[in-house]
Amino acid sequence: MIQVELTRMQLKRAKRRTDTQDIELAMDMMVVFSKKDDRNADSAILERLASKLELHTISDLKAEEVAVRKLVKQRGVQNAESIQQIKDFLGKFRHIAGVDETIDLDGPISSKSLQKCQSLLIPHEFLCPITLEIMVDPVIVASGQTYERESIQKWLNSNHRTCPKTGQILDHLSLAPNFALRNLILQWCEKNKYELPKKDSCLRSDGFSAESIEEISFLVQNLSSHEFEVRREAVMNIRMLAKENPGNRILIANYGGIPPLVQLLSYQDSKIQEHTVTALLNLSIDETNKRLVAREGAIPAIIEILQNGTDEARENSAAALFSLSMLDENKVLIGALKGIRPLVYLLQNGTVRGKKDAATALFNLSLNQTNKSRAIKAGIIPALLCLLEENNLGMIDEALSILLLLASHPEGRNEIGRLSFIETLVGIIRNGTPKNKECAASVLLELGLNNSSIILAALQYGVYEHLAELTKNGTNRAQRKANSLLQHMSKYEHLP
Repeated sequence: MIQVELTRMQLKRAKRRTDTQDIELAMDMMVVFSKKDDRNADSAILERLASKLELHTISDLKAEEVAVRKLVKQRGVQNAESIQQIKDFLGKFRHIAGVDETIDLDGPISSKSLQKCQSLLIPHEFLCPITLEIMVDPVIVASGQTYERESIQKWLNSNHRTCPKTGQILDHLSLAPNFALRNLILQWCEKNKYELPKKDSCLRSDGFSAESIEEISFLVQNLSSHEFEVRREAVMNIRMLAKENPGNRILIANYGGIPPLVQLLSYQDSKIQEHTVTALLNLSIDETNKRLVAREGAIPAIIEILQNGTDEARENSAAALFSLSMLDENKVLIGALKGIRPLVYLLQNGTVRGKKDAATALFNLSLNQTNKSRAIKAGIIPALLCLLEENNLGMIDEALSILLLLASHPEGRNEIGRLSFIETLVGIIRNGTPKNKECAASVLLELGLNNSSIILAALQYGVYEHLAELTKNGTNRAQRKANSLLQHMSKYEHLP
């Protein structure tokens, strides 16, 4: 896909990844690029991507946007959908960093950008490092750096505990007013007849508005109402508020919203269950909330909805388990509570969206060795092999990525290494997309290193010439895998 190609071209810094990190990156990219209603890319995924792509500071992100803009112009990319996906991708990084400026890679400079051009006349030390706008209420964080209060508060409210400019871990989260800089800014404004932007007087010192707090407190109270309609409306509103921004997720949790939501998972109404599991999915995007949701005992009820809920509830239950499984402790818990078998069932029998949600959840859970065995016993391998045959689903990469994880397990190798599957792998190496070929070569190498008969079978199916072609024209990782396979095959006398 052009968007992945563009992203990879601009981010050549992430070269020394291990194979597990490679497939994690691929799955993370699939999740971030997928468009789903009521879904936001998990902040843990975005932070993992940012770390792999070395986007550690606001300056790194801004430099990356400039690089992508140049890349789009140099390569003459005309695909509007691809450009929009790149914008959305970078926009998600900006959102978790608390920067709200709209990104425009291909169009004219926005009026907001023009205003920022004028801000070049403003002394650099007067500009907030996050927004690059003149500061109205400058505050000092523990690292000694100064930011606009509203911007740094958004950053901290999103569960960041580092200085955006330096990446340094903050010893404390207190904000000290920078009176000296504030006075210098006021003097400069008076001298240059520059009018400071009006500050929102409704915001409290923690960055939350009194109106938001009142609304969320009221809705949380209504979750325990004896009136069905009041409860239903409260759940629907919390679902939407939790989708909209990180601050709402923190407020809903702080005002006690998670325990009554967990109780509502068992409410005998399918639509309330659907709204509730989706609200918890959105809340679980926040790292702290992942622990709170699991601690309140939500996982068994989510698994129950995964088995018996509406199609949308089952999809969102799978997505919630994926989000919760970003924490290793929750991977263990979901496996122990028998959440893997219903995910495999959804992978086999769900809607297209349900299959994709199940695949991402099963991938994450299978990073745990015990869960690999559980997934194999639950019949995941036949389900994945079926996905390889269903080209219209577009899930070959997902299926191969999970199979690669399972191939590292003895039970998985025994079940995967059937002749019919080896023939399928060779067919993908011959005719698949560049990413398909890369994944298929990785799986074949993992299997072949442990079983010489698999290598011999692949040679009989004509894999040698396709691997030779892959060493010249494949992705970087595909070339590495193909070269390793050819080197391994050179030990056998049955070469063509």
